[in-house]
Amino acid sequence: MELVEELTVRDQLDVLRLRGEFPVLEREVHGKPLIYLDNAATAQRPLCVIEAMDDFYRRYNANVHRGVHQLSVEASEAFEQSRKSVQRLLNATSEREIIFTRGTTEAINLVANSYLRPTIKPGDEILISHMEHHSNIVPWQLLCEQTGAVLKIIPINRRGELEMDALPDLINERTKLIGIVHVSNALGTVNPVKNICALAKRHGVPVLVDGAQATPHEKVDVQDLGCDFYAISAHKMYGPTGIGALWGREELLEAMPPWQGGGEMILRVSFDGTTFNELPHKFEAGTPNISGAIGMGAAVKFLDDTGIARIAAHEKKLLDYATEQMEQIDGLTIIGTAEHKGPVVSFTLDGVHPNDLGTIIDHHGVAIRTGHHCAMPVMQFFDVPATARVSFAAYNLRAEIDVFLEALEKARTMLV
Repeated sequence: MELVEELTVRDQLDVLRLRGEFPVLEREVHGKPLIYLDNAATAQRPLCVIEAMDDFYRRYNANVHRGVHQLSVEASEAFEQSRKSVQRLLNATSEREIIFTRGTTEAINLVANSYLRPTIKPGDEILISHMEHHSNIVPWQLLCEQTGAVLKIIPINRRGELEMDALPDLINERTKLIGIVHVSNALGTVNPVKNICALAKRHGVPVLVDGAQATPHEKVDVQDLGCDFYAISAHKMYGPTGIGALWGREELLEAMPPWQGGGEMILRVSFDGTTFNELPHKFEAGTPNISGAIGMGAAVKFLDDTGIARIAAHEKKLLDYATEQMEQIDGLTIIGTAEHKGPVVSFTLDGVHPNDLGTIIDHHGVAIRTGHHCAMPVMQFFDVPATARVSFAAYNLRAEIDVFLEALEKARTMLV
């Protein structure tokens, strides 16, 4: 075998083998084999994640950092090992920069309340884009309402891309932070985060990146991106729900006051005052989601073992095939046609509400998403009440797209 051919084969994803690691894919829905195309909402979990969490509860369930007995030692070691795994995933300089949170939403709220709230003043500006998820809109709206700051919006075009030419004029001496999504959950758009960070740096403006939709599909290097905060959720990347992480530059985190108070985030407490714990623990008040963190570490290992480049190449083929086929369907409009996209296709069908479409397709065993996808400003921009959305993961097959297309055609025949 020629070397190039050998390397090509080696770099291909063995999807059929991989599917065997996901128990849920063995079930049926409405008497049909499950085809799960709602991965942008939440991915399924491989056995390695399920078993890692099960092993914790069966063998060494104990609280972390607070006991000298063997179970507590083992739980603490596993918990902190997962933090190191997330550090490697994002190429952070230190595990001290990794704060466990309930997910991307809590991570963004942490930055809003701990980093920005203590210093922001009336008339200061926060800059976000028109394509943000609600979790990167509402925290800033709340902060602006409570402080008199102003929320500014980076516009998008009809392809669902940022109007980058407008960005320099939106940054000024009043801009205190830029919050930007890395990959849009509603449009699939991959934003030029590195360019945005470079521009912001020239103006001395920090950048927070919502990376929930990026980490399952591409290699993320926060040092190369040049951002200041990066927020992720485990459940988007084959891990458990209710756990995620915030990465922040260590010097920024050191200067930030705690957001929540309680156990774990302290070194000393008296009625005269409290001495806070060191990073990362000063931002992790109370008993953490220990099993979730361990599951998140297992999910990172799954990504590493599978190979993010192989996953990305496979998903790109699925995206290209689905897009090509869907563009040929009469009355179907794809919402979000950016040049650089993640494995997401949002669409509308003339004369059909997406919820009706999703219900009929579900009865063919195919799970897709319908609604506003927690991105109502995007729907308003495209003047649609909602969209239907298919989104792909490492375990999806081209044959599953064919079944979806057949179900879509049957739904179109019934509803149009």
